[in-house]
Amino acid sequence: MSDATPSANGHAEGAEPTSTDSPDFDTMTRDIADVPAVEVITTVAVHLMSAAAVNLGLAEEGEKHKDLDEARKLIHALAGLVTASATEVSNFHAAPLRDGLKSLQLAFREASVVPDEPGQGPGEKFTGPVFG
Repeated sequence: MSDATPSANGHAEGAEPTSTDSPDFDTMTRDIADVPAVEVITTVAVHLMSAAAVNLGLAEEGEKHKDLDEARKLIHALAGLVTASATEVSNFHAAPLRDGLKSLQLAFREASVVPDEPGQGPGEKFTGPVFG
C-alpha cells in the first residue's frame, strides 16, 4: 500500500499517470445519454448566464473582467437558447431562465455608455424590447 496522497488531478503526488488513467469515452458517452435534455439545456443556459455576468462586470473584481462585446455575444446566444427551448422545457424551467435573461439584458443596458435603442440590445431580436 502506498503512502502517496492524491493530488488535485486525482493522481498520487509524484506518480506518473498510467494508461488506465485515460478517460473511458464509452462510459462518458453512456453517461451523457442518461442526462435528460431539460437538464442539458438548463445547464448550458446557466453557464451562459454566468459568463455573461462576469463579462458585464458583475463578479468579484468586476471591472477587471468587464468586456461588453463578449457579454453581448453571450446574452444573444442565451436569448436564442431560451427562446428556442422554452416550449420544450416547460414553463417551470423556462420562467427562471427568462427572468435571468431579462436581468442580464437590463444590466447590459445599464453598463453601456451609449445604450442600444429598444429592440436592438443583445438578444432582443429573440425576446423583443426589454424594459425595466
